[in-house]
Amino acid sequence: MTDAPTPMPGVTPHITIPSRGGEAALEFYGRAFGAVVQSKMLAEDGERLMHAHLIINGGGLLLHDEFPEHDGKIDITPVGVTLHLEVDDADAWWDRALAAGAVPVFPLSDQFWGARYGQVKDPFGHCWSVSGPVKAG
Repeated sequence: MTDAPTPMPGVTPHITIPSRGGEAALEFYGRAFGAVVQSKMLAEDGERLMHAHLIINGGGLLLHDEFPEHDGKIDITPVGVTLHLEVDDADAWWDRALAAGAVPVFPLSDQFWGARYGQVKDPFGHCWSVSGPVKAG
């Protein structure tokens, strides 16, 4: 018998990964953001990712492959959402994301509001912001 899952507080992003890229996304998020897979479940076809729960920087992220037979003709192109990471060392997180294959869309730099901030796009089309304290110097 399995214990019921613990409810997640607040709002938890749940993203769709296009083109059966769910397994690749798990690997990418591990390399880029230090994601730890809490659970994952394959669909009945044994190939597509039905559900995965990741922990990144202390927060939850849910994801799954697209399922057109259930979602219909929904356009899954990410629009208008940025997944934000507030971290201790923005440069280290930024460099790790780029090394894993993320592409810069807003350069990491010191911002007028007092943070070091930048945005990257992951290989699956999702935008991520990385923010941390400005380095003393």
